[in-house]
Amino acid sequence: MHLHILGICGTFMGGIAAIARTAGHTVTGCDANVYPPMSTQLQALGIPLTEGFAAEQLQGVARDADVFVIGNVVSRGNPLMEAILDAARPYNSGPQWLAENVLRDKHVLAVAGTHGKTTTSAMLASILDRAGCDPGFLIGGVPLDFAVSARLTPSRCFIIEADEYDTAFFDKRSKFVHYRPRTAILNNLEFDHADIFPDLAAIETQFHHLVRTIPRSGRIVANGEEASLARVLDRGAWSEVERFGFAGAASPLDWTIDGDDAIAFHGIGQGRLQFEQAGRHSRMNALAAIAAARHVDVPVTASLAALRAFRGVRRRLELRGTVRGVSVYDDFAHHPTAIATTLAGLRKRVDGARIIAVLEPRSNTMKLGTMKDALPGSLADADVVLCYAHDLGWDVQGALAPLGARAQVFDDIPTLVRAIAETVRSGDHVLIMSNGGFGGLHDKLLAELQAS
Repeated sequence: MHLHILGICGTFMGGIAAIARTAGHTVTGCDANVYPPMSTQLQALGIPLTEGFAAEQLQGVARDADVFVIGNVVSRGNPLMEAILDAARPYNSGPQWLAENVLRDKHVLAVAGTHGKTTTSAMLASILDRAGCDPGFLIGGVPLDFAVSARLTPSRCFIIEADEYDTAFFDKRSKFVHYRPRTAILNNLEFDHADIFPDLAAIETQFHHLVRTIPRSGRIVANGEEASLARVLDRGAWSEVERFGFAGAASPLDWTIDGDDAIAFHGIGQGRLQFEQAGRHSRMNALAAIAAARHVDVPVTASLAALRAFRGVRRRLELRGTVRGVSVYDDFAHHPTAIATTLAGLRKRVDGARIIAVLEPRSNTMKLGTMKDALPGSLADADVVLCYAHDLGWDVQGALAPLGARAQVFDDIPTLVRAIAETVRSGDHVLIMSNGGFGGLHDKLLAELQAS
């Protein structure tokens, strides 16, 4: 089969390309932004890439395509998509193609939630891999234990990051309803994706659609501290449910972790979590992964051993370099809750050292200004806040006013780089947060610090 993938350089669609190529299919693709690292990863797999979405691809590289796999970055009016529709060529979404061609015969372990999907999926993949399960996976980031975001193996186990974002312009259901998991982690749930969801209730409905697809013999591993997830499960659950959270929570929990990182299942001690990941949220992620792994017969002791060696995920509090005593980190945080938990984790790690938070509000929700009022509180653990606000349609300086002189706003990258370099001193920790490339800010700052 020849697949031509539209939007191939996204992490998810690039992962599908890699999996399809491993399965023996011919794969080509196109995107508006063909650049490393995804472009080089795909080219290393022998996947030809075309820049842009010109309709002429139907007479060229995609002439013999059996199916066009459409990413959710593609909308009506896209020249190639319009040509595909006019020519009545077969097309499908990435999630549906994956479900029909890869996941059908697998024990799917899906990781859903507003936050922590990538890290928890990576933890689960590392646990199953070290336990000898050789799992396949498709993760929305690059786990440092594997150096790839997706792989296909003969194993019955397949781990997938289960995103609630919509599937494609022609399928407005959440991606995760296609995956039919047997094991599902519901990690947390709060309002996000304001560009497609009107409110939290709408997202809860999509999560319940996911719950409806899980078989009676399946298992739901749910955050027992989240009222939103309790509402989802109160609508009906037909599978076994195990709830997790920190010891002492008001709600009944099956899995707990306490302040000393001791883990218990139904009140019986299972061992102690020891790993390098920072923050309360990391412990919750680990607890969820341990519980899910048990559903495919991985003992808790094996999970704890794997997590001791877990290296993390690229762009999740990733140390990019240290120059003149200044440490520069890269993190994907783009939602106020993720910003707050990332900062809290770093604060615990560095204690009283200064943290300079550098933020790009780049997600669709952030660009709309939906969560601007929550930003000051989310940045409370930072000593200095520098925000890049190019082309945002709302008053960033006004939103950050509660932070007073601690916060500054910038409209261009070079000025921002100079401001950071002039602000930092030895012993500082610079946390750069964006769900995009941030104009190469990390490397530019490290070079500026090296030169000064």
